[in-house]
Amino acid sequence: MNLSLNVPTPLEYFSSLVHSDVAFPLLEAVISLAQDEYPDLSVEQTLEEVDQLLARLKRRLPADCGSLQKLRALNQFVYRDLNFAGNFNDFTDPDNSFVHVVLRTRLAIPISMAVIWLELAQGIGLAARGVAFPGHFMVKVNLVEGQVILDPLTGQSLSREELSERLEPFRMLGGLVDEQDMPLGLYLQAAPARDIIARMLHNLKEIHAAQEDWPRLIAVLDRMIVLLPQVWSEYRDRGLAHAEAGHSGHALEDLETYLANARHTQDRAAIAARVAELRRATH
Repeated sequence: MNLSLNVPTPLEYFSSLVHSDVAFPLLEAVISLAQDEYPDLSVEQTLEEVDQLLARLKRRLPADCGSLQKLRALNQFVYRDLNFAGNFNDFTDPDNSFVHVVLRTRLAIPISMAVIWLELAQGIGLAARGVAFPGHFMVKVNLVEGQVILDPLTGQSLSREELSERLEPFRMLGGLVDEQDMPLGLYLQAAPARDIIARMLHNLKEIHAAQEDWPRLIAVLDRMIVLLPQVWSEYRDRGLAHAEAGHSGHALEDLETYLANARHTQDRAAIAARVAELRRATH
């Protein structure tokens, strides 16, 4: 009897991971983002590598270890012993977002480093979460002594003054004059796993769009739409990428989906004109 195994495509596998917010497997979903670029990647092997790091870390902790001692041991392990750091020489390298590469090179961007750090922190019982801070993803830990906000590239804890200073350019961009307009605490809320994945995909989207790499951009947008199926602007962006890549049929489908659902947008006339142009070109 011939039994054929239906191996899911990378996009189908990703879809199975992110379809529900219940027990969302953040690390596994983040690792899977690399499968378009690295089709032979073993997600299981990469998960095992992180598990091995966690086991090494646990062996260092005394049985009566308190949360502050755990945090210090974690940061010693990650930043001094393993030498994880930011890839400051090339922040726009897509490999910075791929966990299996980061584990090898020890070079990351804030959000990919945060995902690894959070897995280790939570694995040793710390109440740690990601923070979608503008411009630079952060992590936070609730200790008996209070809440600590850390830079995931260095493990450095940041004071309210330092965080407010980092926030200032974004407040000015948004036309916010002072902290009363948007209190600092609003920027320090825990980021849901789905939002973390979306931010990672957005980073990759910006890289590929800047390089006009339409096939890679489309692959990222395929994932974004699986992740956030009702964010209509992603259909618009994928449609425009398909048009640039010469896929008129796919472009029309996406752009018409956008026009049907995003009814009060400033670019509506421009997108409708693009749709008319594509229709003329395909007839």
